[in-house]
Amino acid sequence: MQKRPAAGSTAPMANDGMDELQRSRILACVQAFCAARYAREDNVPCQIEEGLFLGSVGAALNKSALKDLNITHILTVAKSLDPAFPNEFVYKKIDVFDTPGTELDKYFDECFSFIDEARSAGGGVLVHCFAGMSRSVTVVVAYLMKKHRMSLSDALALVRSKRPHIAPNHGFLTQLANFEKSLGGYCESFGSWKVLLSKDFLYTSSENKSMG
Repeated sequence: MQKRPAAGSTAPMANDGMDELQRSRILACVQAFCAARYAREDNVPCQIEEGLFLGSVGAALNKSALKDLNITHILTVAKSLDPAFPNEFVYKKIDVFDTPGTELDKYFDECFSFIDEARSAGGGVLVHCFAGMSRSVTVVVAYLMKKHRMSLSDALALVRSKRPHIAPNHGFLTQLANFEKSLGGYCESFGSWKVLLSKDFLYTSSENKSMG
C-alpha cells in the first residue's frame, strides 16, 4: 500500500526529466516561431563593409540572398542554431547565450580568424545570432576595432549606420570597452556610458532582449 505524504509536506516530483523535456520543447517552439518571423521580416544580410555582413537568423536562412551577395562563410554566435545549408557554406558556431555574464570576448580571436579566412579567399562572411542585435553585433564591432584601429564608439556608430537596430547587452559593452583598452586606445566607452546606452544610439526592445 502506497503511503501518502504527511500533511504539510511536499511530495518529490517523479517527472523532473519530463518537465525539463517540456521546457526544452516550449523553448524550441518559441525559437521556431521567432525564426519564422525573422525569416519574413529581417532576412537580408546587412553589409558592413566589403565581404563582411551582419544579420539575424532570418538572413542565415535566406539562401538566395547569401548566394547573391557572394557570402561563402557563416559565423553563428548563438545557442541552438544549427547550420541550415551545411553542404553549401562554411560554418563556424560560437555556442553562447546572450547574457551579460557570457564571456564572449574569449572567442574574439577565433571569430576574427574565421572572418579573415573568408575575406582573404575572395568570399564574404555573414555574422549572425538570433535577432542580429547583441552577440553578432559585439563580434563585428570588436573585429572592426582591431582591423581598423577604430574606437568603440566609432565602430558602434558604423555598424548602427548599416543596421540601425543594435543593442549589445551591458556585459558585452563592458567587454568591448576592455578590449578597446587592450588595443591601446582611449577607453571612450567608460566615459560615455549614457551616450552608448541611450535610446538615440542603441535600439532596445524588450521583445527581442533575450533573442540577441
